[in-house]
Amino acid sequence: MPPPVRPSPPSSPSPSTSPSPVSPSCRPSLSPSVYHERQSMQLCAAHALNNLLQRSVFGKDRLDELCHRLSPNTLFNPHRSLLGTGNYDANVLMAALLTEGLSAVWWDKRRSLGSLSLSQIRGFILNTPSAVTLGPISLPFHRPHWIAIRPIDGSYYNLDSKLQAPAAIGNEGQLRTFLSGQLSQASCELLLVVETNVEEDGSWLSPS
Repeated sequence: MPPPVRPSPPSSPSPSTSPSPVSPSCRPSLSPSVYHERQSMQLCAAHALNNLLQRSVFGKDRLDELCHRLSPNTLFNPHRSLLGTGNYDANVLMAALLTEGLSAVWWDKRRSLGSLSLSQIRGFILNTPSAVTLGPISLPFHRPHWIAIRPIDGSYYNLDSKLQAPAAIGNEGQLRTFLSGQLSQASCELLLVVETNVEEDGSWLSPS
């Protein structure tokens, strides 16, 4: 897996996926203190995990190994693309986080984002639809794309691997506004990344 870039010109794979929508309130940040991996092949799950952890931990080989552990006796592994080029599903992300002592909690979009206890949440992983392009041509289908969001030095950042640089979202109120906008897309899903004990005691949710 290529090293993180801070920043460099975007690569141009073909076919590729176009960047997912970003809130206008996000501001590019060139802070050298923010670790940010750029998109390579269909490895957005690895990039999202590493960007959330703020270090290089997972690459294709390690995620492929987790796929095999999840489904050891299958001809075509259901947790990644048929060609084996990435496009890992949520089960792989959850298994990867567990190796780091973290859990992923699926967010019920019927709840209010105001009920999140943000101090108990390490970060977020969004799954959003991303348009597929072939050069300048936009193809009529979408591919799921994983995006990491987390606080760094008192501000929340969008660490989407398709961005040229991390984008500062802002404070807790601005984060909730950003997440609300993303979740307004019918096919967008949100995972809360928390310590395993926080998942067990449910303290990621504020008392009602």
